[in-house]
Amino acid sequence: MTSDENLVPEVEQLGKTLTEARTSIERRFVGQHAVVEQVLAAILSGGHALLVGQPGLGKTMLVDTLSTVLGLGSQRIQFTPDLMPADILGSEVLDVLADGSRAFRFIEGPVFTQLLMADEINRASPRTQSALLQAMQEREVTISGQHRPLGRPFHVLATQNPIEQEGTYPLPEAQLDRFLLQIDVDYPDRETERDILLTTTGIEDRQSHTAFTAEALIAAQQLIRRMPVGEVVVEAILDLVRASRPGAAEALPFIAESLVWGPGPRAAQALMLVTRARAVLNGRFAPTLEDVEVMAAPVLRHRMALSFAALARGETVDQVIGRVLDARLNRQQAA
Repeated sequence: MTSDENLVPEVEQLGKTLTEARTSIERRFVGQHAVVEQVLAAILSGGHALLVGQPGLGKTMLVDTLSTVLGLGSQRIQFTPDLMPADILGSEVLDVLADGSRAFRFIEGPVFTQLLMADEINRASPRTQSALLQAMQEREVTISGQHRPLGRPFHVLATQNPIEQEGTYPLPEAQLDRFLLQIDVDYPDRETERDILLTTTGIEDRQSHTAFTAEALIAAQQLIRRMPVGEVVVEAILDLVRASRPGAAEALPFIAESLVWGPGPRAAQALMLVTRARAVLNGRFAPTLEDVEVMAAPVLRHRMALSFAALARGETVDQVIGRVLDARLNRQQAA
């Protein structure tokens, strides 16, 4: 793709604003630089993110901080087995008017916001989980035959606890694919945890400030899509995705025995967008192979399923992605 020189000052200004936003976020969400980068990349790309990590790692604080820094309205839903679709979308109630007549009035649910936190999304029933499908894909919901648009922009940041699976309902593949990224939130290292202790157990809590508005964020998302991408990066994305599909002509030899199914075209679209976003986050005007390598796992890990043989060998999805990167991306870098 050819470069547009008019983009240079816009990308430079966006890079400065994003640096300010990251600094503001990390005042409260200490450490975890990769997590912050990936969440911002997902939002800049106009997508949703699934945060997977043990309880107490600050996932809820991160979403709350993001709403402040990005200037977005936010709502939180705690998913439980008894949660109903109407608890998310809203419902109609029958009102008695002043003249004695009756009319239905719609009460909006928490989905009518800009940044929605779906906490422990796998604890609700499939019927309730599916209530988010249309919202995530089409940015609108249909209730009583009427289409109701959601906030602009609209992003879902959902969380899952990977430890406790009793009484949960794993998300179906169709809904997992709606998430642009699956972001694994791990334990902090020693120095980061020391910083957390010192900054969160005192009298004063660190505060974040607003760096964006909703309108500025929408403009940034449009700018990301206008950024040029070199042919080397495009070919690398295609190589990675197509090499990871069992049964495909371009699949690597070990894929057939390691995976049951692999990523579809939406994975390539996601990787194309988030590599651009990461480039801007790191002060560059176009993505490189390094961006592809760093963002490959968050894009692909929830779009693959290990075979029984791979599970028996103790393989993980991230290990399979690493082998694909070694076979495809490192070959291009060497060339």
